[in-house]
Amino acid sequence: MSVRTVTVSTTVAALLGGSALLMPSSQTQAAGTHDAPVVFAHRGASAYAPENTLAAIDAAEDLGIDWVENDVQRTRDGVLVVMHDTNLKRTTDVEQLFPERAPWAVKDFTAAEIAKLDAGSWFGAQYAGARVPTLEQYLHRVERNHQKLLLEIKAPETYPGIEKDTLQVLRNEGWLSRHHVKHKLIIQSFGAESVKRVHAQRPDVITGFLGTPAVADLPSYAAFTDQINPSHGTLSADYVAAVQELKGAHGKPLQVNTWTVNDAATAARAAGYGVDGIITNFPDVVRDATR
Repeated sequence: MSVRTVTVSTTVAALLGGSALLMPSSQTQAAGTHDAPVVFAHRGASAYAPENTLAAIDAAEDLGIDWVENDVQRTRDGVLVVMHDTNLKRTTDVEQLFPERAPWAVKDFTAAEIAKLDAGSWFGAQYAGARVPTLEQYLHRVERNHQKLLLEIKAPETYPGIEKDTLQVLRNEGWLSRHHVKHKLIIQSFGAESVKRVHAQRPDVITGFLGTPAVADLPSYAAFTDQINPSHGTLSADYVAAVQELKGAHGKPLQVNTWTVNDAATAARAAGYGVDGIITNFPDVVRDATR
């Protein structure tokens, strides 16, 4: 679906320059002596278009946002699709099309069945007919838009081997090239074992752990990840500093990308703590509050 409904001003549409991995020096200054955090459009610009759809990627592009975040799961027949919830109920019309299939888990449907679902009408009539994209389709759109991807492996305990499957799709679509790995891709998960498996299979890929490990446990995470990505409600300046004092799996300081920050005041506070990135449904609001 290519309909775009985001109206942007010249200021809002200005691209977030220089947002490469591992603290690019070209970022503008904000919040004291800290660099401005990289802004990640959560499930795409999900305040402005239905989450995890191609339209949400395009909405982020319209706002001038380089990085989009998504969630990857696996269908019954082994196809990777982009969906946040482990069931299809909240963001599609699965109850109407398949009323007898409760609880409508992603893992219980084939890719062909999921491709029939309307993933846009719940958000707004103008998005009627938007589909749940496969990971392959999603990558094509991100590439077309010259954007970058923060990819979350969702509920890895539900999908044994999904790390290998994800890396295979990324490889097939050219996303494990040296350029993509260095500048355009991060893989994260709430599952520490999942992040470990990604790191073991592709040690060159930048990885992130979603959560707030105890400070005493941070060295063990630093062995296999490059980022500690906690909820903003768990943050403090001391915690951010403790993370960044350690070197991660690639020998560079661990980074902190916090989520999900949706207002200017919280964004400014997180930037003041020195976070490296902010994941948000309102990427324009966060960018304008922190640059």
